[in-house]
Amino acid sequence: MGTIECVQGDIARQADIDAVVNAANAQLRSGGGVAGALHRAAGPGLAEECRPLAPIRPGQAVITGAHGLPNRHVIHCLGPVYGVDEPADELLAACYRNALELAERDGLRSIAFPALSAGAFGYPPAEAARVALATVLQTLPGCPGIERVRFVLFDADSTALHQRTLEALESGQR
Repeated sequence: MGTIECVQGDIARQADIDAVVNAANAQLRSGGGVAGALHRAAGPGLAEECRPLAPIRPGQAVITGAHGLPNRHVIHCLGPVYGVDEPADELLAACYRNALELAERDGLRSIAFPALSAGAFGYPPAEAARVALATVLQTLPGCPGIERVRFVLFDADSTALHQRTLEALESGQR
């Protein structure tokens, strides 16, 4: 099974990763947070390629080229808005599962995720981390081509939360 790592950093600067995951909005347009950072770094070609793929639904994932980013692809996931899109945990898990399955289908060996839905969409960070990491741990065995999954977190607190959650889930699997 591939390795999972949690790092603090900029999702738009993961040059050693095949695909980065965008915390997309339904229209796949630039916005704040992760979507804004990735669209700014990728340039206008990303928005042009996204236009015919929109709208997407919560839990859905679509793949595009990376344009000006240092990666091969961007996988766009629409996470649930907490308290609005239900069942939130199933929709959030579907984002991670669908992104991994797209990466596997397209022969990608590495993927980097942000903390989907944990920002403007209001998902409680600890619960979002648990759903994300548990889903990746469950899905990775079915994606033998994926060698590395990286969670790229915005700040030290989020990074530490994800690392603690990963360690707890892995020790529970043993």
